[in-house]
Amino acid sequence: MNLPKVVSREEWLEARRALLEKEKEVTRARDMIAAERRKLPMVRVEKEYRFEAPNGTVSLLDLFEGRRQLIVRHFMFGPDDDEGCIGCSMQTDSVGELAHMWARDTTFVLVSQAPQAKLQPFKARMGWTVPWYSSFGSDFNYDYEVSTEQGESPGVSAFVRDGADVFFTYSIFDRGGDIFKNFYNYLDITVLGRQEDQLEHPWDWWRHKDRYDVEGAAVPGDNWWNGTRYQS
Repeated sequence: MNLPKVVSREEWLEARRALLEKEKEVTRARDMIAAERRKLPMVRVEKEYRFEAPNGTVSLLDLFEGRRQLIVRHFMFGPDDDEGCIGCSMQTDSVGELAHMWARDTTFVLVSQAPQAKLQPFKARMGWTVPWYSSFGSDFNYDYEVSTEQGESPGVSAFVRDGADVFFTYSIFDRGGDIFKNFYNYLDITVLGRQEDQLEHPWDWWRHKDRYDVEGAAVPGDNWWNGTRYQS
């Protein structure tokens, strides 16, 4: 294990102050990107998408639950899968209390192609309260580029409504979704960091949260993500 050298508190403070200036640059750059993101043009959603809810069929507008904005986590869970994607599950674990988004007039939901008969047992197993809808039989996943002929990809999309008119404003995919895994943000401030450098793939250590103590359980394979769009 290659640990940093041991120095005096004064030497550490000097090095920390130098790094702080770089961290501030990154923070300002992130603020600038966020401001530019908010200025992107938007696209009116003309197609009538239908989703399966636990208690019936709903529209894209219904997913807003009356709020002004909607965030959709495109959760990889296909009709033939027995459980949800490990990476998407880890991101869902990181969402936290939805009341904080609701307070900003924003709804957060999961959307997958698997039917509710599969989604609800897995949701109960994970202990989630996030609303989860099935897009099975619709073009939604394909139109928002998370389902292609090459397979499935994870992603997050944002929408806004003006009355009954819905507009698409943004999507982010794959490595860009690291920002939604809060545990990475914490690991990144530690000496050992993410501890992924020696792995063949960064996701080789990922598990569903109830599988870490099960020997040989939930080892990722080609069936859960083809990895073709993962960018460093």
